[in-house]
Amino acid sequence: MILDLFKLDGKVALVTGAGQGLGQGMSLGLAEAGADIASLDRTGCEGTCESIRALGRKYHEAVVDLREASVEQLNEVVANVVKELGRIDILVNNAGTIRRTPAIDFSEKDWDDVLQINLKAAFFLSQAVGRAMIPQGGGKIINVASMLSFQGGINVPSYTASKSGIAGITRALANEWAKHNINVNAIAPGYMATDNTAALRADPNRSTSILDRIPAARWGTPDDLKGTVVFLASSASDYLNGAIIPVDGGWLAR
Repeated sequence: MILDLFKLDGKVALVTGAGQGLGQGMSLGLAEAGADIASLDRTGCEGTCESIRALGRKYHEAVVDLREASVEQLNEVVANVVKELGRIDILVNNAGTIRRTPAIDFSEKDWDDVLQINLKAAFFLSQAVGRAMIPQGGGKIINVASMLSFQGGINVPSYTASKSGIAGITRALANEWAKHNINVNAIAPGYMATDNTAALRADPNRSTSILDRIPAARWGTPDDLKGTVVFLASSASDYLNGAIIPVDGGWLAR
């Protein structure tokens, strides 16, 4: 039956930035589909933990600040997930940050912090997980891209660079790892109601201009990503490689 392809029973997913927002929503979606969950966040994920365990799933937590994490620490995170939960089948590189300043005034620190979390950590976590998945026989890596993987944005040069980079490494890793039955794809959320967009939603003029361009006429929510992340994590997407799927209420179509 086709619905059986979407089941994640017995699978283990590592989700970064799982404490709130999109990461929490995707973690719950994966758990609802049957997966056990490992979270990586710079603070504890108590609410996520409680919700996942209430579903009868196993849960493991890694408290790591990706702004400072070394490659060795990321390798250790993956090793601990395998030790505690027995395997790793799915990685969701969701954790991210944004800094808003005109390019003419943009600081080196704001550049480095954003690229470190959004791009470098995502690549080296993927590398560590890939090393576990290849001998295991395959797996799913899901990166969180952005509308700014396709567009330039305003006052967010490091974020745009990082999300354009995410699109690039999604394709690059797909090219190398598809032969190992590792599917590498990305979700590109549109304008979502999260902490990253709080300033935009608080600005009446900016918020109105954004909503006027979205055919769905609303901000997205974490629940809007559940279906896509479960699809990409499941056997239903076994022939999908290097795709970047917009979940944007129609923003790009406009």
